[in-house]
Amino acid sequence: MNRSIKLVLKRAVIDILIILGAFTVQTCVFPLLPMFSSVPNLLLILTFSFGFIYGSKTGMLCGLFAGILMDLFYTGPFGFYCLVFVYIGFFNGIFNRYYYNDFIQLPLFLCALNEIFYNLYIYVLRFLMRGRLDIGYYFVHIVLPELVFSLIFTLFLYRVFLKANKHLDVIEDRRGTNVA
Repeated sequence: MNRSIKLVLKRAVIDILIILGAFTVQTCVFPLLPMFSSVPNLLLILTFSFGFIYGSKTGMLCGLFAGILMDLFYTGPFGFYCLVFVYIGFFNGIFNRYYYNDFIQLPLFLCALNEIFYNLYIYVLRFLMRGRLDIGYYFVHIVLPELVFSLIFTLFLYRVFLKANKHLDVIEDRRGTNVA
């Protein structure tokens, strides 16, 4: 097997494990912590971070996998979450051109924008279509706490993703230069 294929497969396995870990923490650990009135959307943070760091294709693949996990474990039509996560991965991949290692303002802005888009998507298709019109209550009690927690976790997780990405790039570069 070619070395570059091995490296791509290794990175894909690591990314899948990260997504599974984030899903597990988001759905199984955070709801049990009494100090959190809301939980950060780790899958959303992963999807937009992968799109922003690696580009649209990787962001869409991450979004597809995250969406499938959400669709499998939550009620509703299959593909409901896949659609929104794939769009988030794609649109954040467009900002890959503006990717700088230490530039944290754009990822925070993208996190806030994605949270609002994600929750608006859920509100329109889950609540508004059933005649529930109280968007103020939904925004204050659901969107705002989740937005705050997601922004706080983005500050930490985005830096972790950057360091992991740099580490994987160094490993790939080292192995690539040894091939003669």
